[in-house]
Amino acid sequence: MEKRPRSFYVLASFFSLFLLFLYGPTLTIGLLSFQGPKGGLTFPMQGMSFNWFRELFEQQAVGDIWGSFRRSLTLGFMVMITTVIVSVMAGLAFRKRFKGSALLFYFAITSLVIPSILISLGVGLIFNQLGFKVHWATSGFGSQLTWTLPFGLLIMFAVFNRFDKSFEEAARDQGASSWQVIWHVIVPIIAPSLIGVALFGFTLSYDEFARTLLTSGSYNTLPLEIFGMTTNVTTPVIYALGTFTTFFSLIVIGLFLVIVWLLNKRRTLSVARTKEAA
Repeated sequence: MEKRPRSFYVLASFFSLFLLFLYGPTLTIGLLSFQGPKGGLTFPMQGMSFNWFRELFEQQAVGDIWGSFRRSLTLGFMVMITTVIVSVMAGLAFRKRFKGSALLFYFAITSLVIPSILISLGVGLIFNQLGFKVHWATSGFGSQLTWTLPFGLLIMFAVFNRFDKSFEEAARDQGASSWQVIWHVIVPIIAPSLIGVALFGFTLSYDEFARTLLTSGSYNTLPLEIFGMTTNVTTPVIYALGTFTTFFSLIVIGLFLVIVWLLNKRRTLSVARTKEAA
């Protein structure tokens, strides 16, 4: 058996430390959230129980945890749907080069390199100057799209650059209209990528802080509510909230992965049936 080089163990140790640094804080918060009723915000732990999760679902003296959770959930779905629709439309439009397309593309993704807090400040100022109310569902929605849309566009551009146009040509030869080609040919083929864009849109919106800070108005989203709780909550209930939101995020990711798996399985079965029929 060939002996592993020393560099292998060095890199493995470095990667292990990186994983510990990456997930250690989350695991620490999760562990502290299961403390007993007399537990505090630091170690050593005072027993083990679900006490703080039980208190999490009771009326809190400060903050609006579940109201902010509903707002983040609603905003996440709004951003997700808009990101998917606009990204697909832009991907279809950019398949054919047009005058100014390169400039438009660079303008669309420039917001990724602009500091998020400046985006939040700028959107908030624009709404104030125009006389519109700064609200999480309007200005907050707009500022978050400056974060999610560039990711969606980049994914769709990559997908359509590799898309085989012969499938569309075959459908048109069979008499399909433009809308039928899009709905019955293009969308099923790019469906896994659409799920990826949707997941990007939802998760980036759900935990976005900086671009929502100055655009949410008088109602907090969940990240803003958690930040506010760090200054006035002195019990592990805030850790319980962090653990709950982490599990919720994992459930959402798992749901999207299951959808992708089902789509791929359905596609495999369709291809197999087509080959059998041929």
